[in-house]
Amino acid sequence: MGAITFVGAGLRPAPTIKRKAVTDLKLDLLGERQRTHYCGDLRKSEAGKTVFLAGWVARRRDLGNLIFLDLRDHTGITQVVCTPDLSAEAHGKAEEVRAEYVVGVEGEVMLRDAATINSQLPTGEVEVKAKTLLLLNEAKTPPFPIEDEVKTAEETRLQYRYLDLRRVSMQRKLRLRHQAALAVREYMSGHRFIEIETPFMTRSTPEGARDFMFPSRIHRGHFYALPQSPQLFTQLLLIGGGDRYFQIVRCFRDEDFRADRQAEFTQIDIEMAFPSRAILFDIIEGLIESLFALVDVKVSRPFARMSYEVAMEKYGSDKPHLGFDLAWKRMRLPSGAEEKLHIMQPFKALRVPGWGRASRSQLDKLQEQAKASGADWFAYAKVDESGVHSPLGKAIGEEAVRILVSGAGARSGDMVIFLGLRSARADRAALSKLDNASGDLRLELGRKLEMITPGTWSFLWVIDFPMFEYDEKDKRFGAMHHPFTSPREEDLDKLESDPGAIKALAYDLVLNGAEIGGGSIRIHRHDIQKRIFTVLGLTPEKARERFGFFLDALESGTPPHGGIALGFDRIVALMAGESNIREVIAFPKTASAVDLMCDAPATVDPDQLDELGLRIKD
Repeated sequence: MGAITFVGAGLRPAPTIKRKAVTDLKLDLLGERQRTHYCGDLRKSEAGKTVFLAGWVARRRDLGNLIFLDLRDHTGITQVVCTPDLSAEAHGKAEEVRAEYVVGVEGEVMLRDAATINSQLPTGEVEVKAKTLLLLNEAKTPPFPIEDEVKTAEETRLQYRYLDLRRVSMQRKLRLRHQAALAVREYMSGHRFIEIETPFMTRSTPEGARDFMFPSRIHRGHFYALPQSPQLFTQLLLIGGGDRYFQIVRCFRDEDFRADRQAEFTQIDIEMAFPSRAILFDIIEGLIESLFALVDVKVSRPFARMSYEVAMEKYGSDKPHLGFDLAWKRMRLPSGAEEKLHIMQPFKALRVPGWGRASRSQLDKLQEQAKASGADWFAYAKVDESGVHSPLGKAIGEEAVRILVSGAGARSGDMVIFLGLRSARADRAALSKLDNASGDLRLELGRKLEMITPGTWSFLWVIDFPMFEYDEKDKRFGAMHHPFTSPREEDLDKLESDPGAIKALAYDLVLNGAEIGGGSIRIHRHDIQKRIFTVLGLTPEKARERFGFFLDALESGTPPHGGIALGFDRIVALMAGESNIREVIAFPKTASAVDLMCDAPATVDPDQLDELGLRIKD
């Protein structure tokens, strides 16, 4: 049986990979030689120059007296030609070379014949005639081709990430990430922010996602936690008399399996004293503008703003994709029709322009998805020149259907989708369930009907979030963002009487349906923070145990302040045209937080556990 590798939630044998035996070669030393150029840099202007290149052999083609090597480094590929008449030694070594061998080449840059120019490569007009070929290292046959359009399973790519990273496209994305980090530092410094570092070893504050915790060897029975966010520390820095701080920081969350999340991730954390929301938005929009300029995207400012309530009603999502024009309406049945359908009022209607041609099988698939997303009532109406056609007519009458279709704004050729719940009361939980189902269905229609135009960038601030959300299971309120978010001043009198009606000074930054940042104006008053903890069900003793240091700090002259955390991995992925953040992280983990390359997490020696005072409980 082969080595064991993690896959998803279970284990399975790693695939057996056939490798070509490495020959017993005499390897050369690089010595004092230095590259004169990178492989992707040569152009016809270098013709006639003697150069020294180094890299990996991407491909070898042996035509007898002519051996061609495609030499690759992070910048691209140059074709190298080895012939016995120019150098018998270089030609002889080229006969021994295989894919992924590391070589150095000295030779003259020559123009290719017109018939042999490779227009697919930036270096395709030239080649290097090898006078010297150094065999710097040999290599096993790789488990997959090292090429940009690799069709290998992602598990294999992650297991051999050091090989996957050799691909020019991966190198390009890592360098884009580097350029983005430089741009962040330059921009923030230009706006009087200073970069700081906050601790990785801190205490657990179990009010959000689960913490990653690890034991202290010195203090038996005590544990550190890896930070989910450095926010409390940046708030403390402002209490300490600072003004504007930022950092590009690693954060950690022990979340359940999510397809496009990482257990460890990078965010841009920003905090400032005496902010207004308008000033903070302007700074962040400028930062985004400077980042997307790296990929020649012109960002239109100011970004649109939308309340959470409108986003959920019209788009069924608190991170709506505004790159296509489909929007839901809340509707009610006409008088006399309500008792016939027994659905929750209001329900939702969506006009789909020009889709009156939809087939029954297409609608059946939509209905299946709607039910899978949480809606249990799905109906439709088609509109053409002859009128309105819908199975609903038999239940509520043709006139009632026409009223609904007219209310949805439908015209000839359109389709109207209706979505609802068979629930008696339209409480917040039911409306949220319906909104989420409508959001999933809208996105599916946008993709299915190809309404999302590639290359469009729809930035949006979502504002006025609810301060709290009620947990039916625990029968208590929880913070929708985090317990240090400030409520709106005009809502403070509702804290004890109607927490569910309070709006927060929170905001999310959304791009093309993805949340790329979230922040808030923070609570800077000790008395308000204590009231928030009470609403969340934290007794004064429990609040003191978890956040005593912070409550003490709030009593020490805390300035009004606010900030935001931007998802650096997500932003760089969008800039690179990738939907998966793993494509812009050098060494990512799987969705189940497994490192396939290092085979982590792993068991540890019993002596290590004993030293920490731990034992494994089955």
